[in-house]
Amino acid sequence: MRNIALFLKYDGSAYHGWQVQKNARTVAQTLEEAAAAVVGHKVHLTGCGRTDAGVHARVYVANFRTESAIPCGRLPYALNTHLPGDIVVYDAREVHDGFNAIGSCVKKEYTYQIYNSHIRDPFYVNRAWFYPKHLDEEVMRQAAAQFVGTHDFAAVRSVGTDVRSTIRTVHHFEVERDGELIYLRICANGFLYNMARAMTGTVVYAAEGKLAPGDIGKILEAGNRTAAGPTVPPGGLYMTQLWYDDGEVAFHVR
Repeated sequence: MRNIALFLKYDGSAYHGWQVQKNARTVAQTLEEAAAAVVGHKVHLTGCGRTDAGVHARVYVANFRTESAIPCGRLPYALNTHLPGDIVVYDAREVHDGFNAIGSCVKKEYTYQIYNSHIRDPFYVNRAWFYPKHLDEEVMRQAAAQFVGTHDFAAVRSVGTDVRSTIRTVHHFEVERDGELIYLRICANGFLYNMARAMTGTVVYAAEGKLAPGDIGKILEAGNRTAAGPTVPPGGLYMTQLWYDDGEVAFHVR
């Protein structure tokens, strides 16, 4: 039995997230159906994360097991003939039996895009959050820096997924402006439900003057979700980098 890792990217606008669900179309379901058509048997995919409805992935890794002998070099082309245009597999690799797309992933980066202009741009609908009031990126950087390190992130998550611990380590939270686009890049060893979007909302709150950057540490310590910023819309969020290291294989995807 071969263990195959697929490398893909997708526009999540038309999907109810990654995870297979009974009554909604998801990325995993669509990809599993395509893979089954290619390898000739039912396929179960393990994805590197549960992206929410409307969230995108510039990079994504999923693995599945098969007895098919189709060479990895042919798999992307075969899969893409069965996939809609908003999901693309660009690479496939055979990995060791213990490799797991989520369990072997040691770090992830999400990037949130804000279109900060007085006039909306139709080409960024469902691609970036349109925010017409000017945002001071320097204040946003000061606020973002408060999240870096190991903390209890219960104050910036939504209830929805049971977890053993709400403690995570944020390796970087960078804020960069490029014209009217603001990019917020968050790298962590794991993310709670809606954590990246709530962190973004809190940084925006700081830029609006609704809280001071120095307040964020106290908000995290208190675990008070209502004191933090809102969960911003999903269309601006992208999975952008992944780091893998399980002792047998190590690689970085971006």
